[in-house]
Amino acid sequence: MQEYLQNVHKYVAFCGLGRYNREYIIENLMRVVGLDRKGSMKFTKKWKTYIATGLIIASFGMLAAGCGSSSGSADTDKPLIVGTNATFVPFESKDDKTQQLTGFDIDMVNAIAQHLHRKVEFKNVTFDSLIPSLNTHDIDMAASGMTITPERAQKVLFSMPYYQSGMAIMVKDNSPIKNYEELAGKTIAVQLGSTGATLAHKIPGAQVKEFNHSNEALLELQNGGADAVLVDLPVAQYYVAHHKESHEKVIPYANTKEYFGFAIAKNNPELQKAVNEALTEMKKDGELNKIYQKWFHVDAPDMPIQWPESK
Repeated sequence: MQEYLQNVHKYVAFCGLGRYNREYIIENLMRVVGLDRKGSMKFTKKWKTYIATGLIIASFGMLAAGCGSSSGSADTDKPLIVGTNATFVPFESKDDKTQQLTGFDIDMVNAIAQHLHRKVEFKNVTFDSLIPSLNTHDIDMAASGMTITPERAQKVLFSMPYYQSGMAIMVKDNSPIKNYEELAGKTIAVQLGSTGATLAHKIPGAQVKEFNHSNEALLELQNGGADAVLVDLPVAQYYVAHHKESHEKVIPYANTKEYFGFAIAKNNPELQKAVNEALTEMKKDGELNKIYQKWFHVDAPDMPIQWPESK
């Protein structure tokens, strides 16, 4: 019986219960069985056998159910399934030589997974299928340069912001377009399901061409099939810097400060909490800033803990 109690101690400790709760559980189990604090049995041998057997079965069943109910950081045996759309340079893309996923988001997810003591399994899917995949539990988390918006927050949970962004207009060097107002009546290429697509549909008279991948939208501009592309500012800046032969320029989209967050299923607040705790630690120890510097050559700005900010 003493060995049984020791095992119960270990098991409830593994489930993450505090010392007070562990002692409370053990104390009451002992009272039911008839043990004193030294483990001496007050019942007869026959009753001891009956009660001990039933108690072992029942208590381990309940504790197993309690431990198995969380899908957050405690679920270390299962890999963290992360959905991404690997066409969003410099956040996620495939290395041309190795065909391995690379980018800011990829490094961030791998760092978070280390904090959670979990392995990562990436699934490369279309951007507009990320949220549905969360709701059907095909993936645990989406990491794909996803802007935190009130509309999306109605469908999924978001981590705290990990990247500050904004929108941009990309046009040819010789384009007469100079600002947002001059996009009226123009042909605009966007990525399906993106913030740029939402903005483009609000422009009077605009013909909006939607593509599964942002690089397809950029290619449409390069080939003359669109007057402009609405895309995230860092993506536009990175593309122009590395494709000077395309003769395109970037026009920052005024008043469009936005933040990226990792999306998580609505019914998985445990994982949201675990990811936020990892991000908090990464901010404190400088790990987040190190990854930011690697990809953008600037320090990570101060970002809100929650976005949109509570009023």
